[in-house]
Order: sequence, then C-alpha cells, then structure tokens
Amino acid sequence: MLQAYSVVLTVDQNGTVIAEFPDVPEALTCGADETNALQWAQDALVVALSGYVDDRRDIPIPSKPQKGQQFVPLPPMVAAKLAIYQAMRDQEVTQAEMASRLHCDARQVRRLLDLDHHSRLDQIEAALTVLGKRLRIDVVEESRALATGD
Repeated sequence: MLQAYSVVLTVDQNGTVIAEFPDVPEALTCGADETNALQWAQDALVVALSGYVDDRRDIPIPSKPQKGQQFVPLPPMVAAKLAIYQAMRDQEVTQAEMASRLHCDARQVRRLLDLDHHSRLDQIEAALTVLGKRLRIDVVEESRALATGD
C-alpha cells in the first residue's frame, strides 16, 4: 500500500502557502512559498498521525491519486510502524499479545509503535510477519516519485 497523502496548497492573503491534507485534517502547515510549505508538510503529517496513534484512532487510508495532484510520502520507517499499529487495531491485538507473539518485552512493542524511535528493520519485519503482513521496499527515480507520489 502506497503511503503518500494528497496535499492541497493554497496561497493565503499575505502570500504564504498553506499545506493541508484532506485525509488528515489535523496535518496543517505553511511556508513562505510552495517549496517551503512542502518541506514542512511531511513533518506536519507525521506529527498528526502520531497523534492518531496516541489517541488510539485508526490511521486514515490515503485517497486514490488524482491526475496532477501533489502527494507527500511518509518516511519509510514511519509508514511501516503505522502499518503495524493499524494491523494490530484491525486484528484487535494488544501490545501484550504482540509481545507474546514476538517473544519480547512489551516495552519493545511500545518502541515499535513510537514513530520517533529508531527501530531496526528486522524488528519491523518480524512484527509485520506475525500480523500476516509483508514489507516490500521499492526504489524509484526521484523525478518519478515526485510525479506519481511513489
């Protein structure tokens, strides 16, 4: 599943550019120009989605891409952690149950779900596996990624 959210850029009356996410209304930022607003947009998106985790809410599914629409991708580790979190919610797996499945301490599961914690890729893969998921990584040319939201 592509983890990139559509962003709407609007120039306000004082000339700054506001970046809003229709799928994540809590993610809102602005910049001096379009480039600057897009630079801040990913951070605003991650902070807002971290709030969803803190509030134990479902992670919004990104809308289907529309032609010409700009997207802001999630950092790969954040996308993987959010996939673990949402799979746990969907399957009603508690942190204690997840720790049991992974043969680890519940603190390790909390760190896996902490978007600010630098988890190891093998831990992410193991967590996804016990939830019946598989991590796929794709590397694309930067120009293609910007054009398609990949």
